[in-house]
Amino acid sequence: MGLMQVNIGRVTLRNPVVLAAGTSGVLGEIGDAIDLEKIGALTSKSITEAAREGNQPLRMADLPSGMLNAIGLANGGIEDFIKKHAPNCKKIPTTIIGSVAGDSIDSYIKVAKAMDEIPGIDLVEINVSCPNTSDGLEFGSCPKKLTELLHAIKPNLQTTPMIVKLSANSGDIRPHAEAAINSGADALTLINTIPAMAIDVETKIPLITRGIGGLSGMAIHPVAVRVVHEVYRDVASQANIPIIGTGGVLHWKDAAEFILAGATAVGIGTALFVNPAISIQIVKKLSKWVERQGCASVNELVGQVN
Repeated sequence: MGLMQVNIGRVTLRNPVVLAAGTSGVLGEIGDAIDLEKIGALTSKSITEAAREGNQPLRMADLPSGMLNAIGLANGGIEDFIKKHAPNCKKIPTTIIGSVAGDSIDSYIKVAKAMDEIPGIDLVEINVSCPNTSDGLEFGSCPKKLTELLHAIKPNLQTTPMIVKLSANSGDIRPHAEAAINSGADALTLINTIPAMAIDVETKIPLITRGIGGLSGMAIHPVAVRVVHEVYRDVASQANIPIIGTGGVLHWKDAAEFILAGATAVGIGTALFVNPAISIQIVKKLSKWVERQGCASVNELVGQVN
């Protein structure tokens, strides 16, 4: 393999930098601002079975330590995605990860199966931080619920490896990671946003309409590094399952931390709203870091924290 190539499931990425779900447009519109040939992979917006308007504005707030958002999975639904975006998949010059969300097992299956059948989608990421309509609990909130969901989805993925995206909102997620791997996950994405709240002290009104939203950015980076390290050390390394580490990557050193903690690839999200070109800068500086470490491949540094 080349210096920066990494494998996620059966798919080889040209480098370990992945553009996270919901940060690159519906499917790669960020390519108007950066050269996607220099990126390892991009993730689509999370797509659901039916169209969703999402939460009422205001839905995003800039914070000194990151970003607060409660978009509410706004998207046009899988049929709209197939009609308007799927034909462009093979034209996008990087690996594509299709992000799947839902509020029932059946809805997850329908979207995952549709993604699997779209030429040009190389991997499917299952976002399990979505509430189940039957009980209101997140599918990723307990290993048993997660196992039931993934066992139902996996047979419908005939050609694309399955990535499972876990949040850190259920305490110790190592049992959840183990359940995902035992249910056929080819890779894990760690972590999603963390519930948080911010208030305008003059108006006494929350900064986003929903009140509580998901915190992303530099504030959650040390948490994400810890989770990646624990899951890699205790679960994923033994099973030889790669991790995509996400959360607060603004600089190349943040990405390098994830790799040393156990991530094979690194997701970039909030930083893209600041400057999309940060992703390409991180690729270049990671490459120089690998060379300085005297390694023939970035893979030699995965999990090498002392």
